[in-house]
Amino acid sequence: MSQQTRRIMVGTVPVGGGAPVSVQSMCSTDTRDVAATRAQIERLSEAGCEIVRCAVPDREAAEALREIRRGCPIPLVADIHFDYKLALLALESGVDALRLNPGNIGARWKVEEVVRACAERRVPIRIGVNGGSLEKELLARHGHASAAAMVESALGHIRILEDLGYQEIKVSLKASHVRRTVEAYRLLAAQVTYPLHIGITEAGTVWSGTIKSAVGLGTLLFDGIGDTLRVSLTGDPVDEVRVGWEILRALELRERGPVLVSCPTCGRCQIDLIPIAEEVERRLRDLPKKIVVAVMGCVVNGPGEAREADVGIAGGRGEGLLFRRGEVVRKVPQDQLADALVAEAWSLVEEENAEREG
Repeated sequence: MSQQTRRIMVGTVPVGGGAPVSVQSMCSTDTRDVAATRAQIERLSEAGCEIVRCAVPDREAAEALREIRRGCPIPLVADIHFDYKLALLALESGVDALRLNPGNIGARWKVEEVVRACAERRVPIRIGVNGGSLEKELLARHGHASAAAMVESALGHIRILEDLGYQEIKVSLKASHVRRTVEAYRLLAAQVTYPLHIGITEAGTVWSGTIKSAVGLGTLLFDGIGDTLRVSLTGDPVDEVRVGWEILRALELRERGPVLVSCPTCGRCQIDLIPIAEEVERRLRDLPKKIVVAVMGCVVNGPGEAREADVGIAGGRGEGLLFRRGEVVRKVPQDQLADALVAEAWSLVEEENAEREG
């Protein structure tokens, strides 16, 4: 059961209040390079990214956001550290939201100026607490960047915004440690009803970071905690979006694109299954509809899984059976299995679309 939170709007995307958990990412381009940043945002949007964030290290980057925002297909968030004036410039450039780090933004009056400007534009603020940049006094009191210290940081910043009568807030509490992050979000979720942006920060490479993120975010989402997420990976940000969607689909919280069912292979497998599964996954990545696709290697579980799927193959000796909606379509030689399954999947989706439009 999801925790009930307030709803805010990040551009056109609802966050909290029972809205679907949205998938975010952050550009890895130099924000001052408008063409490169816009091109990457297009790629992210095509992959399913629903909110995108850009770093704002200086005035030139803040001013570049105006051009980036023009024609941007998804809401744009400015990531602000150290200099509150950059937040004001980003707002003038038309961003849809701000991310502020309470550990490094400076004196309270600076935050107050930013809040006033946000209130004029109805632009939400994400209070982005990070275990690696907590306020010095909190580190001294707690001894380290503990979950309790992170929550205290967030609550202190929330109070500032509430004192100013501003409640267009969402909050994140990110650490690179999975247990600490989960503990922090659980502590905060018991005390506030603001929507929560969840993530494991600096999670690692695509391989290790995916595992850490799946464990941490999966735990929180299963507890009903989390209204929007970003998977932080050292790699192409498009991979962050794909992993985010996979996490949501695994928990049956969102649906997008194909669900691949494939066996881990064993001594009974009589076809070269691994490259077939990888090719099918790659070629169906952009399928616009949720369908279940089974890539199975032997006669034990293969026929059953393939029949249960929308389309599937079940391998035999050097060949396999092609299934569609529980029925055998034909036998296919091993070297044609990937082509046959991909074609059947696209054909099924196209036929369903034609029926719906007709």
